[in-house]
Amino acid sequence: MEYLKNYKKNKLEKNEVFKYFINNLKSSTKIWTYFVNWKKVNINVKNINIELNLLNSLIGSTDLDNEFMTLIKKYPSVVKTIPILLAIRENNIEIIKDHKNNDLSYIKFDFNQTDLTDAETKKYLLFLKNTGLVDLFYDKKIKNFVDYVFGVEVGLDSNGRKNRTGTTMEEIVEAFIKKLILKNNDLDYFPKATATKIKEKWNLKVEFQKSERIFDFAIFNKKTKRLFLIETNFFNGGGSKLKSVCGEFKSLFNELKNQKIEFIWITDGKGWASTSRPLEETFNNNKFVFNLNLLEKGCLEEVLLNN
Repeated sequence: MEYLKNYKKNKLEKNEVFKYFINNLKSSTKIWTYFVNWKKVNINVKNINIELNLLNSLIGSTDLDNEFMTLIKKYPSVVKTIPILLAIRENNIEIIKDHKNNDLSYIKFDFNQTDLTDAETKKYLLFLKNTGLVDLFYDKKIKNFVDYVFGVEVGLDSNGRKNRTGTTMEEIVEAFIKKLILKNNDLDYFPKATATKIKEKWNLKVEFQKSERIFDFAIFNKKTKRLFLIETNFFNGGGSKLKSVCGEFKSLFNELKNQKIEFIWITDGKGWASTSRPLEETFNNNKFVFNLNLLEKGCLEEVLLNN
């Protein structure tokens, strides 16, 4: 709570608090669910499980060309599995026909087709051959397309880890909020808050320049009748984006202050160490700017219950 005591005093002490903020930044927000979203992977594989098992019937085929065309003619939904075999999620693909001979016209593939002509089945066979996918069927290089695609999905999901940095920051902050809600019946909250949802839930009017801005969390203290809006983010690296975020949240604080709404910005990450000047300007302007270390020290509880 010492943070809040110092925060309300003179500028010199506030500068000392900001130094503490910068010196106690987290290097990571990795939690156990950061690495792979297993639920998503399992759902994606389950959605095409039947089609993948149909493809399994072609593994080791001695007449792959005819058997493949017969299969997709009878079960055209099998075609939708082809892109994922190449670890891509596109369903409509245009491929340059023959760049070596300066033919830059396109062959177009729609992997959502449900009614295939003979000409189209040959076109998908051509795709299989020219992309090298055909080799997966020969000599039993793989034993099961379900297992193969499961591995592909895990790999593709790992590419989403960068986006999960923000999500894990939200999960960490929400854990603090949930713990406070359990301890204090006066507090109520919900995530992904918009002005419309706030009006519906608590009959409170909120006006933004961006009409349907989504806040990470909205918290209402039923006893004090105070509304708190929270934004969270985490930055591993510096750059112009951080400066832009500071300007945005400085303006947002001023906008909400005029409506007697408290705005809490919870941000962290070593990226701020190299972009501290714009952060300090916002820190000095806004009423509540916390990092995770300050949440650990109870600052969020202090704000929600005593403002």
